[in-house]
Amino acid sequence: MKKSITYLKKQARERRVMAIRKRLRGCSERPRLVVFRSLNHIYAQIIDDDLGKTIVSMSTKAKNVTFSGKTKAEKSREVGLTLAKKAQEAGISTVCFDRAGFKYHGRIKALADGAREGGLKF
Repeated sequence: MKKSITYLKKQARERRVMAIRKRLRGCSERPRLVVFRSLNHIYAQIIDDDLGKTIVSMSTKAKNVTFSGKTKAEKSREVGLTLAKKAQEAGISTVCFDRAGFKYHGRIKALADGAREGGLKF
């Protein structure tokens, strides 16, 4: 039975995710910044893997921030900036970046650059 291209792409991304997660682990001193990219939105959260809890999160679907009339990459950069501000308020200055199997370019890179501009180190 032939498998569809979208199934194969999803399977390849899941393989990349597991390869990254083997090496990358967030702790309370240096939590993990995880990024998920959908077709229209981008989501980012800072997770402490020792406690298994999300410390700070931000996305383009957040109700307290508006992103009207901008490209997806510009929205991603703003999400990174806002996430960095929230992280600074929570007392987080360094994180390890988990791109979750996505290539490091475009919206993922824009979010990372925005987080760096906001003051996060990784």
